[in-house]
Amino acid sequence: MMDIRAYAVSKLSRIGPQWLPFADVGTPEVPLSRLLRLSLFQVTVGMALVLLVGTLNRVMIVELAVPASLVAGMLALPLLFAPFRALIGHRSDHHASAIGWRRTPFIWKGTLWQFGGFAIMPFALLVLSGYGEAASKPLWIGQGAAALAFLLVGAGLHMVQTAGLALAADLVKEDDQPKVVGLMYVMLLFGMVASALVFGALLESYTPGRLIQVIQGAAVVTVLLNGIALWKQESRDRARAAALEGAKRPPFRDAWRSFAGGAGAKRLLAVIALGTAGFGMADVLLEPYGGQALGLSVAETTKLTALLALGTLVGFAVASRSLGRGGRPLALATLGALAGAPAFGAVILSAYAGSAALFAAGTVLAGFGAGLFGHGTLTATLRAAPKSQIGLAIGAWGAAQATAAGLAVAAGGAARDVILAGTGGGWAAAPYLPVFGFEILLLAAAAIFARPLLRGERAGPVETAEAERIFRDEALAQRAG
Repeated sequence: MMDIRAYAVSKLSRIGPQWLPFADVGTPEVPLSRLLRLSLFQVTVGMALVLLVGTLNRVMIVELAVPASLVAGMLALPLLFAPFRALIGHRSDHHASAIGWRRTPFIWKGTLWQFGGFAIMPFALLVLSGYGEAASKPLWIGQGAAALAFLLVGAGLHMVQTAGLALAADLVKEDDQPKVVGLMYVMLLFGMVASALVFGALLESYTPGRLIQVIQGAAVVTVLLNGIALWKQESRDRARAAALEGAKRPPFRDAWRSFAGGAGAKRLLAVIALGTAGFGMADVLLEPYGGQALGLSVAETTKLTALLALGTLVGFAVASRSLGRGGRPLALATLGALAGAPAFGAVILSAYAGSAALFAAGTVLAGFGAGLFGHGTLTATLRAAPKSQIGLAIGAWGAAQATAAGLAVAAGGAARDVILAGTGGGWAAAPYLPVFGFEILLLAAAAIFARPLLRGERAGPVETAEAERIFRDEALAQRAG
């Protein structure tokens, strides 16, 4: 009698590497199940991003009538913490723990900060909405509490993601790092898609009380999943602990000077900043744009985040497959930036056509370009860093990305409000379209700025192996001759 389970597993093992190139990153020492469990920290990050950027910004702007510039400023508050990602990565590279842990303490601290932000947020929303007895409270209390909640959640995200990605890179060989990066970000997008669908379903009948229940549930799930993700991931090494305790930690200034002094490092960070700003400026505007210009409901705009994540998921899968075959990461990043032009062009045209389908297609394409760009630039940053500076490299990438995204979000929201005041509230789409057009210019600038780096880009693992094979074959041929 045929073993159905064995048959299914054999089929999945063949399909996985073809359609999910990161699926073969597992080894006997670090099985795929362990990496998948570690990647749960990315699921909680994705869930928080959907809640902040997708659901709360739409509710605060449309339902609670909070000015978009103020909401954008709240979303940009984590920008205050973003530059410290490089410092977090550096400190986790050299953290001295009594049992040898380096990354785990930082992941857990970030988790607690996320929980704290989610704990404050319901009270802020109660005051902003004037729900029940909160109607008599001053509005500035709600705005200040919301700002603090956004700051804590954002700072926790930065800490968790920086240390978590560094831990994932520690567990695998250098040649497998592009695959594990792909896996980690696929789980981030899975968390975004799943939570967007769940939040959309729970908020189908929107009330302030229901939104608060969703936020409280997200806080509990964050602590639970991150605890499962960390369980027995980083080995306890007392010898390493003793060595780190006795060793002098390199000053951050010297470590940063060494990293930034590498060939093309500063230009690479500039490319990351330009491209991230190009994709990120619309983060605070897509859902309100869908609600005001196209008449979409809260549930529909929340589900729109799932489409964006789905496009990014496809972009990461394509990037992982290409990099696994020796593709050049910066070439992929440039292609992703160029894909943003037709994406935001479709978003702009959707207002003239009144087409929600065209808006959705542009959103998916924007996600695809962002996936290629994000995976390509992170892989390029990892390859440019020595093993002892993996945390610093990931932190530098995250700092450039988060800083650019925060500034872009704040600028996008402010531009929308300024244009809205200038137009006097005429056509609903008018305040948004110039911002989408400027994003196209930023992405074009990122592609142009990356051109000098493409000429000296380092070959991928497959290309390197192929070059070694050719060299070996030529040497054997010369000996035979």
